[in-house]
Amino acid sequence: MTDPAPRRLPPHMAEGDVAALVNARHDRPFDVLGVHATDAGAWCVALVPDARQVTVTLAGRSVTLDHLDGPLFAAPVPDATAAYTLSATWSDGTVQEFEDPYRFGPVLGEIDRHLIGEGTHRRLWTALGAHVTEIDGVAGTHFAVWAPNAARVSVVGAFNAWDGRRHPMRRVGQTGVWEIFLPGVDDGTLYKYEIAAPEGAPFLKADPLGFGAQYRPETASVVRDISGRSWADDDWMARRGQVQRPDRPISVYEVHLGSWRRGPEGESLGYDDLARELVEYAAWMGFTHLEFLPVSEYPFDGSWGYQPLGLYAPTSRFGPPEAFRALIEAAHAAGLGVLLDWVPGHFPADAHGLARFDGTHLYEHADPREGYHPDWNTLIYNFGRAEVRNFLTANALFWLEEFHVDGLRVDAVASMLYRDYSRADGEWIPNRDGGRENYEAINFLQEMNTLCYAQAEGAVTVAEESTAFPGVSAPVHAGGLGFGFKWNMGWMNDTLRYMQTDPIYRAHDHHLLTHPIDYSFSENFVLPISHDEVVHGKGAMIAKMPGPEREAFANLRAYYAFMWGHPGKKLLFMGCEIAQAAEWNHDTALDWAAAQAGPRRGVQLLVRDLNHLYRDTPALHRRDCDPSGFQWIANDPARSLSAFARFGEEGDAAVVVVCNFTPIERDWRIGLPRPGTWDEVLNTDAAVYGGGDRGNAGRVPAQADACDGLPQSAEVTVPPLAVLMLRHRT
Repeated sequence: MTDPAPRRLPPHMAEGDVAALVNARHDRPFDVLGVHATDAGAWCVALVPDARQVTVTLAGRSVTLDHLDGPLFAAPVPDATAAYTLSATWSDGTVQEFEDPYRFGPVLGEIDRHLIGEGTHRRLWTALGAHVTEIDGVAGTHFAVWAPNAARVSVVGAFNAWDGRRHPMRRVGQTGVWEIFLPGVDDGTLYKYEIAAPEGAPFLKADPLGFGAQYRPETASVVRDISGRSWADDDWMARRGQVQRPDRPISVYEVHLGSWRRGPEGESLGYDDLARELVEYAAWMGFTHLEFLPVSEYPFDGSWGYQPLGLYAPTSRFGPPEAFRALIEAAHAAGLGVLLDWVPGHFPADAHGLARFDGTHLYEHADPREGYHPDWNTLIYNFGRAEVRNFLTANALFWLEEFHVDGLRVDAVASMLYRDYSRADGEWIPNRDGGRENYEAINFLQEMNTLCYAQAEGAVTVAEESTAFPGVSAPVHAGGLGFGFKWNMGWMNDTLRYMQTDPIYRAHDHHLLTHPIDYSFSENFVLPISHDEVVHGKGAMIAKMPGPEREAFANLRAYYAFMWGHPGKKLLFMGCEIAQAAEWNHDTALDWAAAQAGPRRGVQLLVRDLNHLYRDTPALHRRDCDPSGFQWIANDPARSLSAFARFGEEGDAAVVVVCNFTPIERDWRIGLPRPGTWDEVLNTDAAVYGGGDRGNAGRVPAQADACDGLPQSAEVTVPPLAVLMLRHRT
């Protein structure tokens, strides 16, 4: 018996290369696979698991490769420079011809590598992710992913039987990035990355920069070609910087896309339907902006999008990315801006996501005192890592640039600013100075805001921030965080507490109405009645209002008018404008049928009129963020009466807001800042809104009788549980 002939290795390979490729652990497969010139001539090495025979065709010749070991085939070839194809014969006798990914050179250039390496690639999504492209006349998709601690990374999908042995990727220098161009892979293809950590079995991950995602509960990424859209919103994009300034009217309709309306079978509307129905409705209601609860892909419906995993993919629940773009474009055509809820503070630990992405704590902190969020059972980004900051800041720019979004409302900023947020003593790590402030998160937010305002002309950012952290909406160069606006959570909490009090006791809580003005100009504020106020047992807005039904509706109407009269931009969650009876349920649509008539229809018409009055009356918006635009006239806590004036620029008609928060009609003499006639431009007791039609016959003439420190005054009839707006007739 003779020994088998010794294996003939290609000159550029060693036994270690063979073992690593056979065991799917080679981290530099392009060094050995494909056609290579050697001192002993050109050689072709092919990695084709489960093939019975492999042939290479190049320079007009076909060469059958020798079986080297396991999935490896190799043989000398006549030319190292010619393009070539491979063909595999499978066990059933079928033959498949294909392009070899290992004949294509690197795609990422030196500039991309440098910027990725230092964590400053502002358009990171153009380098990483899956990009449909063509190389040397061959169509396919270029894949690139950051996984610096992996021993091997492969792209898998139906195109290679989800076999991680078949397409190991190339390391890109010292960047921690892996890349490969796969010929024949096209738009719509499902894929994942198979990652082999230094130890343990390989595992699958979705693409952190995937532009599409499989419909839940499936978890694959989807190749989506998002390049080359021709937009038709140039006029809007050119003027949005003017319409989003602090001195312009901003009234936001906050929407959860999955439950605003539903189809006849109870299904959620798609982006295409929303582009028609939602846009038309919001424009009719007079809102200036739509704000969507997070649309970045997320695995669990019950998180409402606030636990996202696919930050670069509009959720597939409502359609493909192109349909989401069409929704944005339709909003712009109707004169509506679009804000997105954006969640850079934390992410869920789902196995297919970012958690231990390459087998290590890559995106998150390893220490749970920094990397685990106890409130939401989620993981916290490591803001101190340059590549993680780059991933997030580039994502902010991605939505603004690729989808023409007009602004980002940043979720849970307070949880990012403080290391001890929701943590007991001993459960958090102080900063380098022994304090609780999270310097890394603060720097990230400042960098994000600086980039957004510098790179996306006219865009805005809004902070959901519930503490007294100073300078949230102050410029970064002045030491602030750099947001354009901040939610006024104090105003919301105080005024809702007041409104929930029985009117008989409101005299004792009048400060809850008046105190918020003391800090209303410390930031550029948005007054938010958001989804958070109508879930988790808090009840709907109408359910918060005391008294029998008629009084409850009167209370709600008065509260909305007080809100629209108060300094600050406005935000109202869907359903609140129709006095939805039940608290919000993300699994069902709003009760539109109940809003067609009666007091709910009245509330809807009031919100519509408030929006139009706010937009058309400069005194109600020009100095929303300027103390010179507000003046107290009088407060009578014993009778729960309040009156204040709003001013715009010189020549703008002033507005006086008169509030009665008791169920008793009041005749009240108040001072007026200007002589002449004041038109009653809004009365929440009007019959069209469901009220008793009591008031002042449409006008109030000022008299030369001093009152409240003003040289003129008028006797005003204020209906029970009502708010009046009087506009000076210029």
